[in-house]
Amino acid sequence: MMKEIIAVKEITQFKTRAEEFSPYAWCKEKLENDPVSYHEGTNTWNVFKYEHVKLVLSDYKHFSSERKRTTISVGADSKEGSVPDKIKLTEADPPDHRKRRSLLAAAFTPRSLKNWEPRIQEIADELIEQMEGKSEIDIVSSLASPLPIIVMSDLMGVPSKDRLLFKEWVDILFLPFDKETQDEVNEKKIVAAREYYEYLYPIVVQKRSNPADDIISDLLQAEVDGEMFTDDEVVRTTMLILGAGVETTSHLLANSFYSLLYDDDTVYQELHENLDLVPQAVEEMLRYRFNLTKLDRMVSVDNDLLGVKLKKGDTVVAWMSAANMDEDMFEDAFTLNIHRPNNKKHLAFGNGPHFCLGAPLARLEAKIALTTFLKEFNKIEPVASFQLEDHLTDSATGQTLTSMPLIVHRTL
Repeated sequence: MMKEIIAVKEITQFKTRAEEFSPYAWCKEKLENDPVSYHEGTNTWNVFKYEHVKLVLSDYKHFSSERKRTTISVGADSKEGSVPDKIKLTEADPPDHRKRRSLLAAAFTPRSLKNWEPRIQEIADELIEQMEGKSEIDIVSSLASPLPIIVMSDLMGVPSKDRLLFKEWVDILFLPFDKETQDEVNEKKIVAAREYYEYLYPIVVQKRSNPADDIISDLLQAEVDGEMFTDDEVVRTTMLILGAGVETTSHLLANSFYSLLYDDDTVYQELHENLDLVPQAVEEMLRYRFNLTKLDRMVSVDNDLLGVKLKKGDTVVAWMSAANMDEDMFEDAFTLNIHRPNNKKHLAFGNGPHFCLGAPLARLEAKIALTTFLKEFNKIEPVASFQLEDHLTDSATGQTLTSMPLIVHRTL
């Protein structure tokens, strides 16, 4: 049975998609005037300051992941669309969490990342090669969207002809809920989860007999304290991995290009001339342009750690995107600065026991994609007719770009 989904839009009250895509004014107002606040409509406490957000995410003894309400609307209210109990990472605290994470970590070892790097480079090269002869491209459909879906389907060992099916399923499974659309959206998710399950189950069974060098085979062979995955559990686990791996990286790449066009158009040239700056730029994009990230926890013990009286059972929403704009942590926080000395301290991937397992892969994909693009093109320009409001859609990561045209100039 699904948890109660907290309607985040009731808390933010954005008037437009573009306002949610660039929530800086909202974050600034909350940080300065309402850093720890109670929202009556959703019966939630909300925290925005860096130190508070980090505390809520890391202090599992006072702020538990075992909760009945959540802001996370990924998956479907069905057996096929639910995460197996043994890897419900987002719903467990240590020590149970450590065992569950260890099982899943079998697919994300440093060895795996090193092995995957040449293939990710190959995919980036192929996608940028397809831009040959074009002076205008849609960066979302030509790079930001296909790269992570091709990478994840390849790493899982899924036939390449079926990649687009995965993108369709992921888009649906990551749709957010609100009170008016919850039933309709959940019905779509149930259908997508069933189709995904029916497609992938035979592939998992086949890999049980004939393992290969891929994530599915790694999961089938993973063992922690004598516990292993069943075929059914592997199918449902890959749904979580695929969704997180595709949505996060696609969002990061699209937003990075938006930032290079519209936030500070001098940064692209600087990166083009010094590719060694790309990893720093990726970290600053995660801090500055990762929009509306948040996680929720349930108060497990009465406490006043946030400066207010919290009761056992209360829900606390920790807004990482606002914490990343906290001037007490990041100087001149509302300015894009790829030279920021501490930008890697951002909380876009969370903090504490639940720090995102796929963060190294997302960073690697973004670094390779941006570096490869920068080598090919020495300049990019916006398209005058582009209207941001018309190119955004709801997703679990906030407003996501559906398309973004840009003019490219090739390196001679």
